[in-house]
Amino acid sequence: MSIIEKQTPWQGSWIWGGSEESPRNEWRWFRTSFTCPSDLDALAKAVLWITADSRYELYVNGTRVGRGPVRYFSTDIFYDAHEVGHLLRRGEVNTIAVQVMHYGISNFVYLRGRGGLLAQLDVLSDNGEITLAKTGADWRTSLHAGQDPATARMSCQLAFSERIDGRQLSEDWTSSQYSDTHWQQAEVLGAAGMEPWVRLHPRDIPYLTEEPVLPTRIISLNRVVPYQLTAFIDAYHMMKTPGEENANHIRFCGAFMTTLRLKEAAEVKLMFHVGGLGIVRLGEQVYTAEDMEGDSPLAGIRAHLPAGEHVLLYTVYGPEHGHSNRIGVDSDKEIEWVSPLEVEFSKADGTMSPFVRIGPTYSYTCIDYIVQYDKFAAWEAARDQFADRMLSITTIDELRETGYPIEPVPHLLANSQDAFMPQFAKRETEAYAVPASLQRIAVASSDTAIVPVFNHADTEFMIDFGKEWSGFLEFELEAEAGVTIDWYGIEYRKDTYIQHTFGLDNTLRYVTREGYQRYASPVRRGLRYLIVTVRGAKSPVHIRDIRLIQSNYPAPEIGSFQCSDDRLGRIWDLAKHTTKLCMEDTFVDCPAYEQTFWVGDSRNEALVNYYAFGGTDIVERCLRLVPGSAFQTPLYGDQVPSAWTSVIPNWTFFWIVACREYAEHTGKRDFAAETLPSILFTLDHYLKLLNSDDLLDMKGWNLLDWAPIDQPDDGIVTHQNVMLKKVLEDAAAIAALAGVPEQGKPYAEIAVRMKSAINQHLWSDERGAYLDCIHPGGRRSTIFSMQTQVMALLADVADEERKALLKAYLTVTPEGFVPVGSPFMSFFYYEALMANGSLQWMLDDIRTNYGFMLDNDATTCWEMYGHTTMNRANENDLTRSHCHAWSAAPGYFLGAYVLGVRPAAPGWTKVLIEPQSGDLSWAKGIVPLPQDGSIEVAWKAVNGAITELTVTAPELTELDIRVSDACAVKIQRVKLL
Repeated sequence: MSIIEKQTPWQGSWIWGGSEESPRNEWRWFRTSFTCPSDLDALAKAVLWITADSRYELYVNGTRVGRGPVRYFSTDIFYDAHEVGHLLRRGEVNTIAVQVMHYGISNFVYLRGRGGLLAQLDVLSDNGEITLAKTGADWRTSLHAGQDPATARMSCQLAFSERIDGRQLSEDWTSSQYSDTHWQQAEVLGAAGMEPWVRLHPRDIPYLTEEPVLPTRIISLNRVVPYQLTAFIDAYHMMKTPGEENANHIRFCGAFMTTLRLKEAAEVKLMFHVGGLGIVRLGEQVYTAEDMEGDSPLAGIRAHLPAGEHVLLYTVYGPEHGHSNRIGVDSDKEIEWVSPLEVEFSKADGTMSPFVRIGPTYSYTCIDYIVQYDKFAAWEAARDQFADRMLSITTIDELRETGYPIEPVPHLLANSQDAFMPQFAKRETEAYAVPASLQRIAVASSDTAIVPVFNHADTEFMIDFGKEWSGFLEFELEAEAGVTIDWYGIEYRKDTYIQHTFGLDNTLRYVTREGYQRYASPVRRGLRYLIVTVRGAKSPVHIRDIRLIQSNYPAPEIGSFQCSDDRLGRIWDLAKHTTKLCMEDTFVDCPAYEQTFWVGDSRNEALVNYYAFGGTDIVERCLRLVPGSAFQTPLYGDQVPSAWTSVIPNWTFFWIVACREYAEHTGKRDFAAETLPSILFTLDHYLKLLNSDDLLDMKGWNLLDWAPIDQPDDGIVTHQNVMLKKVLEDAAAIAALAGVPEQGKPYAEIAVRMKSAINQHLWSDERGAYLDCIHPGGRRSTIFSMQTQVMALLADVADEERKALLKAYLTVTPEGFVPVGSPFMSFFYYEALMANGSLQWMLDDIRTNYGFMLDNDATTCWEMYGHTTMNRANENDLTRSHCHAWSAAPGYFLGAYVLGVRPAAPGWTKVLIEPQSGDLSWAKGIVPLPQDGSIEVAWKAVNGAITELTVTAPELTELDIRVSDACAVKIQRVKLL
């Protein structure tokens, strides 16, 4: 992409509105109007420069122009340049309208700054530049009238779920005809360059796609009755210190309390979805975990209670990372919440909820997943003492006597307008056949779909979009006023089983106004299925349109792969679609639960992308973001930009590997030179953690794989040491690419010392393998894993004799070794197999593990395999995330080794063509080049020997074709512009 950079100084000022610098979950509207000159040059370029904290949607004369900005560290925010000349009305009044969504909390994709908008409309022509509009005191602002900020967090990684009251919306607020005279004047905060946004950078990747995806079918229709009462409580916010400037997880001792009022004696059912749940008191009875029913992560209680008011109190301790607690209450008689304090609360829009917070009596923040043993022990003691004291509490007066902090919980942080808990807290569910009138949702027709109405119950139906997608929900419908419609995205279902997204509140609650209405959500969601529940309707709702606006990095789908085994071809397609959905403004781990740029994951995602799409600027953007976390830790964050101060050393090491691979892939020596100082900076800090034996000995989240390998948070972890040795060599290679080999020489020398130390201290002659770790104090691990042996092979630490042993283990895992069991680790396993010439073993492994996904209706690659990691309590619960690009290994390896297309020189100026057939009889495909053009390969094989090969390549690309002399080779050349 060609970066559009602002050449002239900013004239616009940062603006905001309201009384708070950084309000929680505030959506705010801004507008200005101006007269466009009638003599404006028809060839002039009109550019609207814009950025905002946290995110914006831009409209010009009622037309949505774009969204942004791309994720950023607050000190280095990015701005966009939208060309809007085609939308301007010459000689007329024009309007710019912006919706700014400010999070007001830190999470895994954003560090809390303050609310702000900066924009400027310039016209660039041969006669110079004129500014038609700029943010300042003449702009007007208003709170989004229909958005309720009192919602739960979507997840600890993301911001908030969505609740919209259509009765309060002004659909025409973006048009020139709308009158904003009742809005307040915007507040000018300061000039461009003010804190916290001290540096502004032009957007460094193209704008994301916006492609409408329509439903394919309606799967089910149910009559449902939810629990009478449901609520969420943001325990993380209530129990955490300090404030919202970080997103680190916490441990604490606390409790929440409310009162349940029954007019008649009744059976009462409680359902909890609470992390770190302790005891529960309901009336006179205390319940522990052993007394509760239900499958994790849900816990249930049943009790017969007399008429009157009954205390409901539960203790909670963490660890907590930003998920909301959920409670459901049901009864065969009428039941209601009552605040145990003398405060007023409203079920709809009051300032207080019916809940009371007790504590925290002890709270501490955990950094980097390091077990802080002194604090942990103190927390355990405080927890036990607190739990003992809570056992006897039956009234608010008794609670006051404890002296513990007691506060009412604000409506903003806890209320009963929750759309997530009712998805599974149901009293009744009754299935019906889907009528043709409802099935019209999945048909492009002018006829509306009709949602039937049930007496004294809600109507629930499930939409299938055919595949997993990631984007923004839009719908059009007609309804009476006041109908609540809950939209809930999930990734997986099988027969009647629904895998609820515990850990992700993937909901939108919309309350209808009278008549026709349209709503377009600005909140990104990942899903395949959409459960829609119409609540409180007296007459049928007519749905005109439901769609998901698929949004991802605009990667041309150049790459392809097909072969004689259609199953492998379908698996390659899975990997490609998965990677596409995980390419947003950075690579992300998954489009649903997290949408987070995990640094280690992205190395593997980048390689798949090279073969499926050929994208390069998204890779460079990701790599350049990582050093921005240096102000948090010189070891660099494992996900960025993020307010969770967390380090996985291997993720930093994979970043260095990815920097080398990107520089070599593109041939960009300037990138190598510009990145080298940041690479050496973090390596210097890691080298300070070497012990006297030249081994990395550190506290941290010493992770490689989700497997029972011995990778403690403290000590000498072997896979980490071999990776550090490798990236020291990679740093030397990057220095050579940058033209300064002398800067890399000291690091290569340390790598030699580390190799010797690894073989001296971390090898077991008895087991003929590298042990997993040495624990603090010198205890040698008794666990041996394939993960450690694979990384040792890739890092080339073993001598020839030991290497021969390790290679043999790749296809015959020794007894007692922890096997490779996850798609992420399989990426490295496949690398080792290919270095060992074991293609057939890799193909069979792909068929087994990814074939299981296909057999279970996967359209994207799962985070875990499923058959090795399934929840034994529920055989349908196969994996958490059903779309996870760290699992997309076949998208790279089938192109690189079955097609056999790999770079043989920086920038792919020379390309190796070395196809391998295994048990395949033919294969064909396309591999995009990093500059222009692609390599097309087609081959046929008989009895494992390739007999025909056709290669199509640009005329200036040097080819190194390696096949047997008996193979008939045909080379076709194409010209480049």
